[in-house]
Amino acid sequence: MQLIARVVNYIKEKDVKRIVVLAGAGISTASGIPDFRTPGSGLYDNLARFDLPWPEAVFDLEYFYSNPKPFYALAKELYPSGHYRPNLVHYFIRLLNERSRLLRVYTQNIDSLERMAGIPEEKLVEAHGTFLTSTCTVCREKAPQNLVQDAIIRGVVAKCPKCNNVVKPDIVFFGENLPERFWQHKSDMMQTDLVFVMGTSLEVSTSRLLLQRLFGLLSRETGPPEIGAIL
Repeated sequence: MQLIARVVNYIKEKDVKRIVVLAGAGISTASGIPDFRTPGSGLYDNLARFDLPWPEAVFDLEYFYSNPKPFYALAKELYPSGHYRPNLVHYFIRLLNERSRLLRVYTQNIDSLERMAGIPEEKLVEAHGTFLTSTCTVCREKAPQNLVQDAIIRGVVAKCPKCNNVVKPDIVFFGENLPERFWQHKSDMMQTDLVFVMGTSLEVSTSRLLLQRLFGLLSRETGPPEIGAIL
């Protein structure tokens, strides 16, 4: 609590109004959603039932093309169907926005809990994509959301209504580029006066990329940044 009080006091004293939040899977564990890498309870440690050649194969693009069934079986547990609810962390981020102190939240999560908490779309960058839209892997037609939702809930592979090939939700797999929106706010790291890193070990390249951009700017303008605390 002392650390939280210090952060709150800092925001008030410095009148911080351009906060960037980098959010990872750890902020959703209190909502009942497992993270990926925690030994024993993480998602990658509990995929044996899918008989994958390696744990990360469930999110590997080439493996998905050859065998989409494991992903669609797992997607039933990850799909934002309303079973999971936002927690205090998500509402804290919303509060930052309501107090006009949030510049942007970059989330690595695909659970849409930030949206459900009421964080407006213009303040949200879903760096690893979203289940809310889906695309055919062959003809590239956008698929109706209810078609994909129904397939995921039933645990079957969604097929394109136009060409009958496999449809993939627009979440970022290994081997795919980050969504265009991730690159549309390059000035965020030049404008921000405070960055919260929440629920991520920074092992994922998206969060490292953003921090490298920030630290690179600081190093060029003011010398290497001083890190007072790691939250």
